[in-house]
Amino acid sequence: MKDSKVNLEQGEVWLVDKPAGITSFGVVAQVRRMLSDQAEMVEVVGKDGIVRKKRKKVKVGHAGTLDPFATGLLLVLVGKATKRATEFLKLDKEYVATVRLGAVSSTGDLEGEITVFSDEVTLPSSEEVGEVVRRFTGEIEQTVPRYSAVSINGQRAYKLARAGRVVEMPRRKVKIYELEILRYEWPELEIRCKVSSGTYIRALGEDIGKALGVGGYLTALRRTQVGKYRIEEAKKVEELVVK
Repeated sequence: MKDSKVNLEQGEVWLVDKPAGITSFGVVAQVRRMLSDQAEMVEVVGKDGIVRKKRKKVKVGHAGTLDPFATGLLLVLVGKATKRATEFLKLDKEYVATVRLGAVSSTGDLEGEITVFSDEVTLPSSEEVGEVVRRFTGEIEQTVPRYSAVSINGQRAYKLARAGRVVEMPRRKVKIYELEILRYEWPELEIRCKVSSGTYIRALGEDIGKALGVGGYLTALRRTQVGKYRIEEAKKVEELVVK
């Protein structure tokens, strides 16, 4: 396996394989704690004039949030690389997602309130699923999910949704460069997609289910590539070695 630490002229990028059940900020906190424990000591003069030694602060951030239930490649930025977050956020991405058809979720994923459609729903054939999926290749328009971090009138959309506030979500144009069906066994549809920055895979799964007339939501999501960086180069946090 290649080294998970990519050296840059300014700071470093760590390629981390995020597990399910933890937020992206949680991963950042783990890396920051690990680096802080090994940071060099510096002398600091307090307000009382006394010189004390403390560990040097380490700047750590990430480029591209993954939902808690999602796994896969998370770019963790260390040091001066945190200033390049916007640059990394604009990179194209690749995902593998599992869509559960025949039901919908209030959040578009398995963490929301699930409503299962009637058992009498007509099951789409493989040909029908293939035809619908092909429609989503190219430039498409998405409605930003209510449970997302996008800012609405200065507040995070997911906070408004949790408070029961109903707001009109913006629509955005995104590009789906590649969209491949990996497996279809009712009610599960597994897809691989290569997309532009800003694409919501939860919204893509919902839209595919809606177009099939049976509904759909994500039960699994794994990010496999960001720009030139691939999941095969990543390591779990506990496997990282500070050099």
